[in-house]
Amino acid sequence: MSTTRDPVKMRALVVDDSAYNRQTIATMLESLPGVEVVGRAMNGRQALKLAFDLAPDLITLDLDMPEMDGFAFLRLLMTNRPTPVLVVSGYAQREHVFRALELGALDFLAKPTRDVSPDLKAIERELQEKVEIVRRLQAVRLRDRAMALAVSAKSREDDLSNVRPIRPYVPSGPPPACVVAIAASTGGPPALQQIVCAIDPAWPVALLIAQHMPARFTGAFAQRLDRLANIHVVEAQDGQRLCAGVAYVAPGAANLEVEAGAGPMDLPRVRIVPPQRTGGSPVITPSGDHLFASAAAQYGPRLCCIVLTGMGSDGREGVAVAHRAGATIVAEDPWTAVMPGMPYSVVETGLVHEVLRVEAIAEGIRRFFSKCLP
Repeated sequence: MSTTRDPVKMRALVVDDSAYNRQTIATMLESLPGVEVVGRAMNGRQALKLAFDLAPDLITLDLDMPEMDGFAFLRLLMTNRPTPVLVVSGYAQREHVFRALELGALDFLAKPTRDVSPDLKAIERELQEKVEIVRRLQAVRLRDRAMALAVSAKSREDDLSNVRPIRPYVPSGPPPACVVAIAASTGGPPALQQIVCAIDPAWPVALLIAQHMPARFTGAFAQRLDRLANIHVVEAQDGQRLCAGVAYVAPGAANLEVEAGAGPMDLPRVRIVPPQRTGGSPVITPSGDHLFASAAAQYGPRLCCIVLTGMGSDGREGVAVAHRAGATIVAEDPWTAVMPGMPYSVVETGLVHEVLRVEAIAEGIRRFFSKCLP
């Protein structure tokens, strides 16, 4: 185990109770240019000691471990030594992933299976992409975000048995007076939780959310938000009515659109459409650009577009379309976002009406619809 710091290399700590998984992940990391695995741990207790002794730049983390699990490890790590953490989790542990993000983990990689498997190599390309994200990270915001969520999330978790049970919800109620469309990527789930949990169900708005996330996780993400928030949150389905007091999360492998009602008495509806592939360029789904442009065509000045944390520039082109239609444009403050790329790319356009810390965005939504109402 190396203890001498190379200023050029990213130093990684691999935490997993499976020796096979530790070896596989370590091998994948060390195959990447500029990455060095400086330690391995089989449980949270070992990992915590190594995190302090070795001061890694990145930690990959399994959540289900003996002695000290990944959740306890994250709480102690983010309180005492905030470090970028990538959770490596199976699909069966989707709910656990979102708890980990709330505790300060940066992002997650989905194992092909829950158990030890040679198929783990399938995440190699995604791991490389996440490592590149870590290189651009504003790590202190992981701790700040985790601390902001800690009290409210804990109190809600303790009382989940008294909150709405998980059951299919069919959106119903009046159409929204205004629509809020939100685009987010890395660091987005905890930011969205803060915003959605601060929305009053009496507000005459519907939320449309394009969060970059694997398709098999968006449903679990919507269910978790639904249990924690005061409004209803659903994974959007094609043809659902667009109603006030409901947040619609776009499915991970598709784009979200808004369609006007066929007649004066018909409510607007959401539409789920496949992404349009152009050439060999990678396709980002769900696309914030696509969502903003579609919503702008229907709602114009009654639309607020919000761009949250994330790498890249998704939302920039859609914001330009929405601005021409008279929409209000809000960006999370790039200086306090976990990943400044997406909000900064929108701020650069000069079209943004407000730049807000994530904690102030719900109040910004209230100001927006107050101006829209007659």
